[in-house]
Amino acid sequence: MKILVANAGSSSLKYQLFDMDNGNVLAKGICEKIGITPTSGTLTHKRPDADKYFTETPIPDHDTAIQLVLKALTDKELGVISDVSEIAAVGHRFVHGGTIKESKILDDEILAYIESIIPINPLHGPASLKGVAACRKAMPNIPHVGVFDSAFYANMPEESYTYAIPYEWLEKYGIRRYGFHGTSHRFVSGEAAKLLGKPLEELKIISCHLGSGSSVTAIKNGIAVDTSMGFAPQDGLPMGTRCGPLDPSIVTFMIRQGYTADELDTIFTKQSGLIGVSGVSSDAREVWAAVDQGNTRAKLALDLVVHHCRKLIGGYIAEMNGVDVLLITAGLGENDELVRHGILTNMEALGIKINEELNLKAPRGQIVDLTAEGSKTKVFILPTDEELMIAKDTERLAIDFYA
Repeated sequence: MKILVANAGSSSLKYQLFDMDNGNVLAKGICEKIGITPTSGTLTHKRPDADKYFTETPIPDHDTAIQLVLKALTDKELGVISDVSEIAAVGHRFVHGGTIKESKILDDEILAYIESIIPINPLHGPASLKGVAACRKAMPNIPHVGVFDSAFYANMPEESYTYAIPYEWLEKYGIRRYGFHGTSHRFVSGEAAKLLGKPLEELKIISCHLGSGSSVTAIKNGIAVDTSMGFAPQDGLPMGTRCGPLDPSIVTFMIRQGYTADELDTIFTKQSGLIGVSGVSSDAREVWAAVDQGNTRAKLALDLVVHHCRKLIGGYIAEMNGVDVLLITAGLGENDELVRHGILTNMEALGIKINEELNLKAPRGQIVDLTAEGSKTKVFILPTDEELMIAKDTERLAIDFYA
């Protein structure tokens, strides 16, 4: 069975085509600059056995984008399938699924619900729905599956997802901790259980997804019991452009200084985090380069990421009364040995001790066991694969659909 995984942004459409008989990626790519101008747009398409293909072409909307993707996938030279009919189902990544508890076939009822929660998901919801609409239009007779990052947290304890604000706000507006990056945390926790040869249901896991967006999740007996991201994907950790933990009084204070809600939303979402503190970049590599040049604000920006991550790890160990496995994943976690060093050293009191030498020379893109002798907790660098997780969920629901 061949599964297309689509991840639509406001001006982009990422895709991967999987052969689920062996789990291989047949091709992947991205359409960018969708709708920026009538003449803008790029398609980057890659097969494992061929050079990357790149073209600039007008991409006015997501309908055009998916047509370009399907054309590339079936092209005589670039393609990997002979006809679009070989695609059995499409899996769509959703950041926010509200109270949806599991992956679902995207029928009209589910799509109507997702549209209804756009007020609490204004950044990602409209773009995701555009992507689904375009794919359903291009491939109307196959199942389209929604895989929701927030669904992994649907069974969190009430004390983990409830804010200490008027309870009526939860009931009326849906204000609660939803949690995000769930697809990634679900993937790496399952892989960790396989590595240890133990049932996931018997493990206490802390998973650190550290990238341009970052979150830490506590997983006990296979269930996410707490997570750092909250009502929106901004809480918990300072990120590339997002502020992380914030006293709500700052919001009201800045409103009194003349800022509007929209202005503050932009600042906290796009102008904070690494770029806000360092003044250099949202890319940790560029921030580290500034550190090497003696930039103290750049050093502070990275120290904030380390500081808050360590606090979360310690808190989750207390919450679960221990931890069996600590996982580091995503772009920053997998590739930045200095950030890992800052987070994972001097934690012996919590039962965590890593192999410092191995951490500094850990190969990129591989599973690496960083556990040092005497550590009570296993520590892994474990590359995530959200797209494969989406493909597996889509395959499972597609099998039921065709049965």
